[in-house]
Amino acid sequence: MEYKISQIVTDQFTMKYLSFGNGRKSLVILPGLSVQSVTGFAPSIVNQYKCFTDDFTVYVFDRRSDPPHNYDIFQMAEDTANAFTRLELSGIYLFGVSQGGMIALTIAASYPEMISRLSVSSTAMRVDEKRLAVIREWVELAENKDSAGLYLSIGKHIYPGGFFEQSKDALIEISKTVTEEELASFIIFANGIKGFDLTNKVGQIKCPVQLSYDEEDLVFVDDPASELKKHLGSLAGFESKSFKGYGHALYDTAPGFMESLYSFFEEEKS
Repeated sequence: MEYKISQIVTDQFTMKYLSFGNGRKSLVILPGLSVQSVTGFAPSIVNQYKCFTDDFTVYVFDRRSDPPHNYDIFQMAEDTANAFTRLELSGIYLFGVSQGGMIALTIAASYPEMISRLSVSSTAMRVDEKRLAVIREWVELAENKDSAGLYLSIGKHIYPGGFFEQSKDALIEISKTVTEEELASFIIFANGIKGFDLTNKVGQIKCPVQLSYDEEDLVFVDDPASELKKHLGSLAGFESKSFKGYGHALYDTAPGFMESLYSFFEEEKS
């Protein structure tokens, strides 16, 4: 399937995005924290989301290419929402995972008129020191320019054990392509999670929400899903799906996940 890699350039930021599909509705995907641009994995992403391409035009956004030294989730959300406006996207079906889920929640709370439906996976509305522990490990590896160690630590924490063991060689090979500039940006994006707390704004989300999570998530511990369910569970159309044994990256590993996501986004508005 054909796809296009483009970028939005404003006076404030530059942001790459991947687009594909021919549907009348807009599906926007906000990936999690990544060492390298997700556009480099375009063929795999297009194949993964091919079931959406008849009904949706799909957009997958990177973080901005030129982040300031201090760049938190709220700033990431503001820049990403501005990118949506630049592309004249409206009535968005928004899917965010991990850090991308935090950004998606923030956009849905700050710009509710933009979003028709929201699905978030393996994410949190609040990150305290306990939930930041794994991210700190990744930052330290990046600061030491240990690309192989970083990729292996990410794999170990986001994938189920068997899947991780099978992926080790591939992760090491990918790590050989990482540049110092990419490590520097990764550190900025990772540090941007510190202190994130949407508690006082999450109630401004008005659209139907789907929440998916693994009960044994090794990245965001201490049951962040319960907090989200407490604050969003009363919304019309709210759905919660728990998994076990598929890891933080359950959106890549759990059988039937893509079908569940498609079904949620195909529902009539509540």
